[in-house]
Amino acid sequence: MENKTIARTLRLLSQLMELHEENPFKIKSVANAYFKIDKLPFALKDKPVDEIDQVDGIGKSLAAKIIELLATGELQELNTILQQTPEGVVEMLGIKGIGPKKILIIWRTLGIETIGELYYACNENRLIEAKGFGLKTQEEIKNAIEFKLAANGRFLFAQVEAFTKNLQAQISEWLINVDNHSLMGVAGQFRRSCEIIDELEFVIGAEHVEEVQKNLESFEPLSLIAGEDAFITTTETGLRIKIFVVDKTEFYLEWFKLTGNPEHVAKVLELAGDGPFSNEQEIYSRAGLAFIEPELREDFDEIELAKENKLPVLITYDDLKGSLHNHSTWSDGIHTLEQMAVYCKDVLNLQYLGICDHSKTAVYAKGLNEQCVFGQQQEIDELNKKLAPFKIFKGIESDILTDGSLDYSDDVLKTFDFVVASVHSNLRMDEAKATSRLLKAIENPYTTILGHPTGRLLLSRAGYQIDYKKIIDACAANNVVIEINANPLRLDLDWRWHRYALEKGVLLSVNPDAHRTEGFHDMKYGILVARKGGLSADKCLNAFSLEEIATFFDNKKFRV
Repeated sequence: MENKTIARTLRLLSQLMELHEENPFKIKSVANAYFKIDKLPFALKDKPVDEIDQVDGIGKSLAAKIIELLATGELQELNTILQQTPEGVVEMLGIKGIGPKKILIIWRTLGIETIGELYYACNENRLIEAKGFGLKTQEEIKNAIEFKLAANGRFLFAQVEAFTKNLQAQISEWLINVDNHSLMGVAGQFRRSCEIIDELEFVIGAEHVEEVQKNLESFEPLSLIAGEDAFITTTETGLRIKIFVVDKTEFYLEWFKLTGNPEHVAKVLELAGDGPFSNEQEIYSRAGLAFIEPELREDFDEIELAKENKLPVLITYDDLKGSLHNHSTWSDGIHTLEQMAVYCKDVLNLQYLGICDHSKTAVYAKGLNEQCVFGQQQEIDELNKKLAPFKIFKGIESDILTDGSLDYSDDVLKTFDFVVASVHSNLRMDEAKATSRLLKAIENPYTTILGHPTGRLLLSRAGYQIDYKKIIDACAANNVVIEINANPLRLDLDWRWHRYALEKGVLLSVNPDAHRTEGFHDMKYGILVARKGGLSADKCLNAFSLEEIATFFDNKKFRV
């Protein structure tokens, strides 16, 4: 074992000891040994065992640890303390800018145990409420996490959206001077609106292919290298980019090939032939199919539906009439209830707002006790008089407790127009227990919407395992809507289960989970994955008009 490995092990031990608030003198001793060992001019493994405690900065206690490491390759004391620490908390120690003291507050005070939860908390502005954290620190932590996630070469759609559209505009402008009559489009995962982007793909259909290829290597925004079939590069942030150049007559065929997943492409071209094609619509018409939108080209059942002309008319952002599941300063939001409502009414031209601040169990998010619920509902009554015909619906995001019950009595739950039931704690249940927990919440007659059903945080926390079919079937049986949480970190319910829910007659709702006015715009990401899942406007709760959704809520309460 090399000195650096020994030093890093001792450093981790000192950090974890500090995290668990052990003896500060002992912590300092182990930390000092880390610095000393890292700079030793000789290898400890070559030192006689009985001389290790004589090395400057290493006493008998530390020597025993080093000897154990050299003999066994591990340290029992470290293993013990690791078992007492959530894996995600240990990962946080690798984030630049936060040490054990801050991580202790994040873990113990805020109840955050993974990097994904920490990133989500930064987006919700929750860190600045904790002692020792300010807006600058929060932003630095957020940037450090983004850098760490990007190192894996995978990105959220929302993270690359602006860059992609800007690069597309730059390529288009550049092409005007190089090949004025060329065609160009974004393909691949981005065009299919995938929630995770591994690489960006662009296709250029050129009249003068060699001229475009010759000039691409000097295209200033990127440092492109000619590969076997495309020009490739990786940005400083780790995003891979490919640019394909083909003859203009082949553009639509290549654009089609590089957009859909391989199975979809192969099945369509088997029916359509090799072209040439004047546009993508012609590819599908020659195959005897209705046109299939890019988002649907995932080889689910879209080809069978296209053969029978039964493809859904996919929902658009403009179909939305209101926004449900949002937070205000009554709990952990940034803007007041009135500011959130006015933004929906005057900026977004929506008909209604559903406010769903956190319930009393969510103490980390300033959840509302019964008295606060009453106070908020009084404010809503006053604002509804002021903002009419715009309406604020009285909602709550009620925590689903470990046993599946909601955290208010029926007397409180019946005062709300609607209830979003969500899990925020104890996320490590096995599939059977997690499913049972959700089933009980769904069967509660006051549950209107099942919020972010799996609790996943993309690229950072897998959702808890559930039996999707049982959950969706229960929602169908109990007239419970399932949320598509539009926060780009969540996008939960996963689009791969939208079809099954729709087949069972379950309504979906594209909810931004907004904690500030800007958060409402996340609904566009929810719409993108809703389209992938085949959602149409008539099956989306918040595409209902004000009158329709008021009737829906009233009918639900009437049945109770």
